[in-house]
Amino acid sequence: MSRNEARAAVEAVWRSESARIVGALARYTGDFPLAEDLAQEALAEALVSWSVSGIPAEPAGWLLTTGRRRAIDSFRRRALRDEKYALLAHDLSEEAPGVDTLFNPDAIDDDVLALMFISCHPVLSKEARIALTLRVVGGMGTEEIAKAFLVPVPTIQARITRAKKTLAAAHVPFGVPETGEIPERLGSVLQVVYLIFTEGSFASGGDTWMRTELANEARRLARVLVRLAPEPEVFGLLALMELTAARFPARLDAAGLPVLLEDQDRRRWDQSAIRRGRAALATAVAAGRGLGAYGLQASIAECHDVARTAGETDWQRIVILYEALGRLTPSPIIELNRAVAVAMASGPASGLELLDALQVRGELDGSHLVPTVRGELLSRLGRYSEAREALAEALDLCSNAAERTSLERKIAHLSE
Repeated sequence: MSRNEARAAVEAVWRSESARIVGALARYTGDFPLAEDLAQEALAEALVSWSVSGIPAEPAGWLLTTGRRRAIDSFRRRALRDEKYALLAHDLSEEAPGVDTLFNPDAIDDDVLALMFISCHPVLSKEARIALTLRVVGGMGTEEIAKAFLVPVPTIQARITRAKKTLAAAHVPFGVPETGEIPERLGSVLQVVYLIFTEGSFASGGDTWMRTELANEARRLARVLVRLAPEPEVFGLLALMELTAARFPARLDAAGLPVLLEDQDRRRWDQSAIRRGRAALATAVAAGRGLGAYGLQASIAECHDVARTAGETDWQRIVILYEALGRLTPSPIIELNRAVAVAMASGPASGLELLDALQVRGELDGSHLVPTVRGELLSRLGRYSEAREALAEALDLCSNAAERTSLERKIAHLSE
């Protein structure tokens, strides 16, 4: 087997089994940063060994066994200077139960859930939580993560390294939090998965408007999470992702430029994703606790997805949902979206009034979103000169190449 074939095999196993492998090693060692290092060492050894001996019958088991042996070596080295590791190393043996012990069928789900909670621990920065989650739970390489978020590879490597050092310094134990801690910590996990999906849905920079591979990875993580922590808001987040991703096939034209929701070919929407999203949302509603922020956003997405045409969209309901969402989690982005919904429900002048109030507060200064929406509403009112000025301002602030091209076309159209 060539080295390239071995690398492809290692990457495939890591992508699908990384969370189980790191989680099992963390449970075995009681040390998450060490477990991630051990897993990486096992991957490096696999690249050499598999190119010579071929892919083993149980690739994940091979990586686990190798990681476990590296752990034993590490414990023995540390035993010379650390009493804690001396106790761990005392009874360890190469012949002791290996993979079967690590892959405890009753513990695997808890291992993955614990891994998600550690990767999204509140002691870490938002950026570190995202990078670590994609690395150890999503199985993405540092180059993939760096490319997805348009930052240099060394930056991602530094974030991951700092995250592991922070977790070690804070003595964060490996395991699912106590029952009383889960609601607060679960919110951090959901936020990270949501941020990953958002960046995939609306790329903040680069040449493409969307990064579907990143959004799909977030959906995969949400599906894992809903099995491990079947709480209403987890179902709400999954519903939001499915209902939003259902429109992905129609969001770009042949040139890769954005297509407004009202102009999309709804026949191209993914009906299977819509059914999955509505089922997840129904589960969240059935819990009877009231919808949270993700559930409310999913309800808004559902309004769009069930409308056969743009004209049939229930904009009045969307306005009400945005008002509820704004009371639950106040945000200038939510206010911006509410202004758009009001414009669709009651006319562009009403939406522009809300937008002006938002602009006066200056909460979205430096963002291209407000002048983009302002330009659209002004053009619908026939105030074309003002619309061009607003869109020109948006163009100056926008960093995404595809969206910039779209803005340039709108300005040219208004100039005609």
